[in-house]
Amino acid sequence: MQFLKILFWCLLAFLAAAFTIGNWVAVPIRLPGGLVADVNLPVLLAVTFLAGLLPTLGWQAARRWRLKQRLMTCERVLAETRAAQQTGAAAPITPLAPPIADPSAPPAIGA
Repeated sequence: MQFLKILFWCLLAFLAAAFTIGNWVAVPIRLPGGLVADVNLPVLLAVTFLAGLLPTLGWQAARRWRLKQRLMTCERVLAETRAAQQTGAAAPITPLAPPIADPSAPPAIGA
């Protein structure tokens, strides 16, 4: 499996190098104030790729951090609950949501 990963990355690097060599042309970019910047096409594509990739990676890292924090909180509560049950102390159980009425039951009169 490691060989296939290496082969894949080598093939991808070869294709990127071939694209870069074949498309090494200057692309004019019009900037504010009447300025024109000549940027090589592969550099421009790399910058635009990173401009889309980096915010996505940042969002993913933040989401992963939040989920780890929630998981650690749940694990801590679970450990405290297990410790309380093992010592014999009755920990009060609080429901997370109010109970849902049975939809097939007849409605209560006067409610």
